[in-house]
Amino acid sequence: MYLKKVDGPRAVTLPDGSIMTRADLPPASTRRWVASRKAAVVKGVVFGLIPLKEALKLYGLSQEEYDSWRSAIENHGENALKTTSLQKYRQL
Repeated sequence: MYLKKVDGPRAVTLPDGSIMTRADLPPASTRRWVASRKAAVVKGVVFGLIPLKEALKLYGLSQEEYDSWRSAIENHGENALKTTSLQKYRQL
């Protein structure tokens, strides 16, 4: 079995005790961003699984887009990332 050399850890333990690995991140070819995939990217960056610059490049995200996902999770939880909930959680 061949393991690809990566910078940083291969897995991190989240505060709830679960383990997140790079396999839990969405594929680089992701074009449809559902709330769970957005949350996985944010968790990966916040807990040190993947560096922010790598995540932005890998997924073709802008800094503003990532920041909006992160602030939505911090302020309202993962449900705020759902497209159907945008008006409910929109900051005024």
